[in-house]
Amino acid sequence: MTSLLKLLIADDEAPARNRLRELLGDMSEVQIVAEAKNGQQALNLSNEHQPDIVLLDIRMPDMDGIEAARHLQKMSKPPAVIFTTAFDNYAMQAFDLNAIDYLLKPIRFERLQSAIQKARALLPSQLEALAPLSPQRTHLSITERGRILLIPIAEVIYFRAELKYITVRTAEKEYLLEESLNNLEHEFDQKFIRLHRNCLVAKTYILGYEKRHLAHEASLDAENNTEDDHKIGEKHWVALLKNIPETIAVSRRQQHLIRANS
Repeated sequence: MTSLLKLLIADDEAPARNRLRELLGDMSEVQIVAEAKNGQQALNLSNEHQPDIVLLDIRMPDMDGIEAARHLQKMSKPPAVIFTTAFDNYAMQAFDLNAIDYLLKPIRFERLQSAIQKARALLPSQLEALAPLSPQRTHLSITERGRILLIPIAEVIYFRAELKYITVRTAEKEYLLEESLNNLEHEFDQKFIRLHRNCLVAKTYILGYEKRHLAHEASLDAENNTEDDHKIGEKHWVALLKNIPETIAVSRRQQHLIRANS
């Protein structure tokens, strides 16, 4: 006996979810395991139910379908993704050129059935092609013990580059992220500033600047031995941060930021 395909519906509009539920009810090969009203719910429910296919509306509040798709691909077994949309023709070109399956609303039974039969997980290159269609990420996705955790960007105090990983610091804890610090700086340049070559700090979490002896901060960076390093014991500028006792050393190259904010 062939096992049923587990399917999750994500759409912020109840009539659209009802329409999909009705169409899927006539398909013997699928089982609806959950319904979500936005991308964040879709990811949380996917962690719980491990669906084979996710039907993702693109325009949803809090987290849209394209951002949700990026996070879903970090699951240990990523589900296949089919987008549902009422996008204009210009946006449709990105889907067509990159062989990404989508369904235009109002959705028809035959088209939905065909999409399900050929559904597959998205490739990294396909996700990259969709990035211009989505606003800036609202969350980071962290893989932890086989599950995907969503960390709101608004809660990130700083990103620090260490070896192959980025340490993501919130008021509660630290997480490890496999991304480029340069890419994070480019994406979130309106919210974060680079105070040191290896650290981006959220502007809203900076309380002010103060001169201190930098034994701890200097020791973190001593192995790099570059002109931005501070000598151990030297008194230098640091950024004071909300909600955590840590400070971030301000490199000589970035000390103009202190003057600009004084």
